[in-house]
Amino acid sequence: MVKRLLSANSSEILAMTASELKAAIQANEGRTILSENVVVHEPLAETITNAEVASAFGADLILLNHFDVQHPFILGLNDGENSLANVHDDLAAIQQLKHLVGRPVGINLEPIAPQAQMLSEKLPIALGRQANAATVKKATELGVDFICLTGNPGTGVDNATIIATLREVRANFSGLIIAGKMHSAGVNEPIIDSQVLTDLIDAGADIILVPAVGTVPGFDAATLTAIVGQAHQHGALVMSAIGTSQESATTSVIETIALQNKICGVDIQHIGDAGAAGMAPVENILALSKTIRGQRHTLKQMARSINR
Repeated sequence: MVKRLLSANSSEILAMTASELKAAIQANEGRTILSENVVVHEPLAETITNAEVASAFGADLILLNHFDVQHPFILGLNDGENSLANVHDDLAAIQQLKHLVGRPVGINLEPIAPQAQMLSEKLPIALGRQANAATVKKATELGVDFICLTGNPGTGVDNATIIATLREVRANFSGLIIAGKMHSAGVNEPIIDSQVLTDLIDAGADIILVPAVGTVPGFDAATLTAIVGQAHQHGALVMSAIGTSQESATTSVIETIALQNKICGVDIQHIGDAGAAGMAPVENILALSKTIRGQRHTLKQMARSINR
């Protein structure tokens, strides 16, 4: 039996297989935090990565946004590389970051739908950020622990393409796979419903990504509770996401969202990257942590040495 994530040291966590990490998250009983960080913005703390800052304030998992597997770099990781003007490709970037933060590290890959019915202007993204067999292979070589199949605003990612791509990713990636949408990604369709959830699970998703209650219009607690029940019944976990720039709202908003979504039964709570410098304000990561697991476990996560 694996330890729950709250009780595991970095050496134990980084040695976990994908199935062991999933079990450790499940055993955490809704007290797991994922921080999403944009790697192309000048870091909040200037000379160190946003991932290090997020981890210091209680994040258990780090998700890198705008990470290009064909041109891998993380601003703040190497001395002098804190802006796009002086960055270089670094094939060891993911492994080095895991060594520094002692946390599992994942990346977003986006399954772009060529014919998506858009609500807004469609924005192009680099090939190294798109989800396909080549980028999944490269992600594996770089050492990522999990892949999140989702869409940034305006990228034209729809559910049908996520599901189709998920089958290919599942066949070529042994790590954890998170799949779903936290907002529309610019596409005119329901973000999730019972059939989409069934298809995501059948296609091999370990963790279903959904909006947090309070972040998109009409997605209420009853809807999320039903999704959590259906996912858990079929062996999948659920991650609620604050991905609508509310990650930079007041701490009271974060606390309300956190408590609502814990009541609904989610396993992981995501806090997005729309604060200053491509990460949530540190006070909001801290507020999320204290709300869903209290001061005792928050202090343990903040203070435990990664050398343990």
